[in-house]
Amino acid sequence: MTKKSGKNSGQLSLIATFSRSQIAAGFATAADYSVFFGLTEIFHLWYVASVAVGAFVGAVSNFIINRNWSFKAGGRRWHGQAFRYALVSGISLILNTYGVFAVTEYLGIHYAVSVLTVGLAVGIFYNYPLQRFFVFR
Repeated sequence: MTKKSGKNSGQLSLIATFSRSQIAAGFATAADYSVFFGLTEIFHLWYVASVAVGAFVGAVSNFIINRNWSFKAGGRRWHGQAFRYALVSGISLILNTYGVFAVTEYLGIHYAVSVLTVGLAVGIFYNYPLQRFFVFR
């Protein structure tokens, strides 16, 4: 079902990689939240530490799924991909953090709506293109 794009390019189509990357993001989010809530509620770890550990687990799982499935880049050297992924993820964190702050504080929109809206925008217009054309090129 995932048609190759271009002439002998060996890359999955834009729609296939986008769809797969969104599924990967869903799994990564589930891993992140599971670790966060598990550490906080079951093991009584301080919630701030749980957030950090959950985010790390989510990021690593997202990297692995995107590398091997979403973008079929598992045959390439992972060191450069991991460095580029960390760079893109760090900037994504800044965009999400300040975006949610700005939308909530300056537009008066509830933070729950802000986090979903900003996260979706950053995911579609920043994370996906950079992961496809920079991280897993």
